[in-house]
Amino acid sequence: MQGAITRDPEVMHGTPVFRGTRVPVQTLFDYLENGETLDEFLEGFPTITRDLAIQVLEECKKLRLARV
Repeated sequence: MQGAITRDPEVMHGTPVFRGTRVPVQTLFDYLENGETLDEFLEGFPTITRDLAIQVLEECKKLRLARV
């Protein structure tokens, strides 16, 4: 399975983005931290599928739990 998050110095100056897009992953977390829902995020960024957003959240969860 290909990772949901990519980082390329040629895309958004190396900012982590959703695979296949120019949408920064941080944007999803900003939405959630501001009390907005995943559905609201997906409405604002139609190039991101629900499956891709969930995959990003799962990858971030695994990375976080690995650090505990």
